[in-house]
Amino acid sequence: MNRKRLKIGIFMDNFYPTIDGVVLVIDNLAKMLAKFNDVTVVVPYTSSVDEDFTRPYDVIRIGSIPVPFSEYRVGKVTTKISKDYKKLLEKEFDIIHIHSPFTIGKLGLKIAKELNIPCIATMHTRFDFEIRKIVNNKLVVKEVIKKLIKIYNKSDKCIAVNNAMVKVFKEYGYKYEPVVIYNGTDLLPLKEKEKNISRVNKLYDINKDDIVFLFVGRLTDIKNIFFILDSLKLLKDDGIKFKMLYVGTGPDENKLKSEIKKYDMEDSIILTGRLTDRILLSSIYARADLFLFPSLFDASSLVQIEAAVNETPGLFIEGSVTSDTVINDVSGFTSKLDKIEYKNRIKEIIDDKKNLKRVSINARKMLGKNWKEIADETYNLYISEISKKEDLK
Repeated sequence: MNRKRLKIGIFMDNFYPTIDGVVLVIDNLAKMLAKFNDVTVVVPYTSSVDEDFTRPYDVIRIGSIPVPFSEYRVGKVTTKISKDYKKLLEKEFDIIHIHSPFTIGKLGLKIAKELNIPCIATMHTRFDFEIRKIVNNKLVVKEVIKKLIKIYNKSDKCIAVNNAMVKVFKEYGYKYEPVVIYNGTDLLPLKEKEKNISRVNKLYDINKDDIVFLFVGRLTDIKNIFFILDSLKLLKDDGIKFKMLYVGTGPDENKLKSEIKKYDMEDSIILTGRLTDRILLSSIYARADLFLFPSLFDASSLVQIEAAVNETPGLFIEGSVTSDTVINDVSGFTSKLDKIEYKNRIKEIIDDKKNLKRVSINARKMLGKNWKEIADETYNLYISEISKKEDLK
């Protein structure tokens, strides 16, 4: 297939060494697009960048400042006369794709307008949840959202990561119709399954017949990690034995450790920390019986796709954005946002082994998109928007 080689600028207000779902999305998308295009990722500068960091795409880091009370940084406002701005203009991008509406996202939109090229914008996050964590005031949240959605309304085309996020776009005041492009995964179904599952059992002192539950992600209250713990405490009180793995780190990790100790559940719950070994992570997914992900914050989390690839279905909250990609009792499970109901749903799921196996297989078949498919869809959108722009010139 003959492809037009594009100069693509991907702009985001967060990047390595910080790791979250959006960073992984950008990295995987950029790597796949770079196979046939010239890709530059524009992100904040940080002094802790690994000197050995290499990727098949260029990285330009813009001057940045830390965000108070968080692990994140945002780019400084860049003027047209700055070196950073001139350096970006010299890239002569064909298209710009922004992944946040903050300073670097705004910079991407500004560069696109100056070069008279399309600007694509993806919304990965429910911003109202994030803002409420900092300022719990409805009027303030509404005003901030109003400012953020302006960036999307000024873009040429917006991407929603699932159908539920289309509704979020509209709720926020987006005036047009976004296109839906789902996230993918770079994980493949686990090879040498029995050997690798045994490795997990040995590493975390899990018996072969133990029921295993799993959460993967940032350890932050906004993802309902304490809701999981409360539900599991009720499950334990019902006499159900299990092991629970929390994979990841985050701002509420120490609080979670304290709550686990308070509930006297240290024998049942394991915090693995951050894992960079992808085979080990696949092995943990494959070992788990059920992936617990009651987040209302996430839009389309990579971890639920990674779990599905390894035949581990998720239990989500019905009506949540991240549950949009699953069909209840077909490719995943849902429950009301109530710790007693969530606990009862877990019991119901693990008691019906035949149905759990059927849903596990369906999860792999229905949710396991790879990044090549996603990159192809995104590239086709780029070509379409470039053609529209050229027709107007």
